[in-house]
Amino acid sequence: MMNTMTKRRFLLQVLMGLFVLTAQAQDVKNHNLEVAKNLEIFNALYKSLDMMYVDTLDANKVITAGIDAMLESLDRYTEYYPEERQKELKTMLTGKYAGIGALIRYHQKLKRVVVDEPYEGMPSSQVGLKKGDIILQIDDTVTTDKNTSFVSSHLRGEPGTTFVLKVLRPTTGKTMTFKITRETIKMPEITWYGLLSNNIGYIALNTFTGEPAKQMRRAYLDLKKQGATSLILDLRNNGGGSLSECVDIMSMWVPKGQKIVETKGKLKRANNEYLTRLEPIDTIMPIAVLVNQETASASEITCGALQDLKRGVIIGTRTYGKGLVQVPNIDLPYNANLKLTTSRYYLPSGRGITMDEGIKPDVEVKPDTMANVSLYLDRLDSTEVMFDYVVEYIGKHPTIAAPGDFHLTDADYEDFKQRVIKAGFTYDQVSKKQYDELVRVAKFEGYYDEAKDEFEALKAKIDHHDLSSALDRHRNEIQQLLEQDIVGAYYYQGGQLQVGLRNDKPLQEAVRILTTEDEYQNVLRHNVVTEE
Repeated sequence: MMNTMTKRRFLLQVLMGLFVLTAQAQDVKNHNLEVAKNLEIFNALYKSLDMMYVDTLDANKVITAGIDAMLESLDRYTEYYPEERQKELKTMLTGKYAGIGALIRYHQKLKRVVVDEPYEGMPSSQVGLKKGDIILQIDDTVTTDKNTSFVSSHLRGEPGTTFVLKVLRPTTGKTMTFKITRETIKMPEITWYGLLSNNIGYIALNTFTGEPAKQMRRAYLDLKKQGATSLILDLRNNGGGSLSECVDIMSMWVPKGQKIVETKGKLKRANNEYLTRLEPIDTIMPIAVLVNQETASASEITCGALQDLKRGVIIGTRTYGKGLVQVPNIDLPYNANLKLTTSRYYLPSGRGITMDEGIKPDVEVKPDTMANVSLYLDRLDSTEVMFDYVVEYIGKHPTIAAPGDFHLTDADYEDFKQRVIKAGFTYDQVSKKQYDELVRVAKFEGYYDEAKDEFEALKAKIDHHDLSSALDRHRNEIQQLLEQDIVGAYYYQGGQLQVGLRNDKPLQEAVRILTTEDEYQNVLRHNVVTEE
């Protein structure tokens, strides 16, 4: 039997439990009342607007705007898809659409939509479309006065449907007609993979949508067969995709049954642990992962798990910070859908991924940016001089060297430079704007006159802007862009990537670390997770 003290404790525990349950029940009741109250207010508000507002309301537009504003107050990934946006939702979920497989752009000088980049193995490249082809007509629809959105919508359609495309090829002046059958278009999971120097394998994984685990396994085994003794996995600009594909990719490098990620949400079914379910291929090979601010979602889980498990070193800049999980197909009335955030990701160490933090690399390496010439290049590109030069170069050269060997000659670049000068290219210098602002402030604060000589000397240097000298000064950046564009016309995205890797600082750092055994082990031992 319980003594008096024990009985009192038991009674106190019972009373405390009843108090907690009562408080929880009251919280739920209050919450439900608040929901009902606000829904009633919203309903009454819309009825008043519909009845008395000066103009007739478009119910679809107004209500959708209200829904979108409500969801934006939650997070950027919870999104409403009405019936008319179902195709967009399907494309987002599958990474697939039906069309010709090409990028198109509006040519500012020609005032026409042109082909920018046909994709390898897709209908556009199969029939022989080229960069620069001017789109004149799609079946009976003339497109010479249309924008890119209109042309794109007419190039897309159901898989297997056929249409006639008429284009003008500027390098020959010929009008050409192609009969094209639309296919399901899907970007490749792997942009390119290959063996670099020092037996370092390299894989650029573009997405976790589709079947990337299968493609990764095939590429990785091929690299090992070629003699790869270490690996660089490039996840830069990879926005993520399937969580299960991410886990299966991790299965190649960590033991079976290893927890890679855990999700936690409000509902019990949102709480899951994801363990590797396949036997690994190699648990020893050194791995370096390249990341940047566009590395997100499943990409962050991959690099974060490798970091937590000390299975790889992370190189680059902080990642995007998307640690939220969405259910993409919550059915709503009238064929609408809701993509809904239901849980958060947690890595093997228990840490989450937030917008404020992202995944911090073990070795921070900022890429060589073109920030100092980006405005210059943007202005140059808007004149279409670069685009037109590439189109003409392609027209004159049926073939070029392999991506790793191709370079424009001095004569080629001089030809391009003269075209820019002849085109009357002008550049509104940032330094000139900042100088004018500095002068304004100096005069306002009263120290311009005493420093007038220095100001005049600086102005003389800024005003002496020689276009030819500027093009020589920025040759490396401009030439790399030209070479990437040209190589892309022959070797597609994989070729463009290879050209871009030539002067890639994060890649070079990864190579250095992987070829220095002590350095790799040192970074692995003292990685970010250990320090925090």
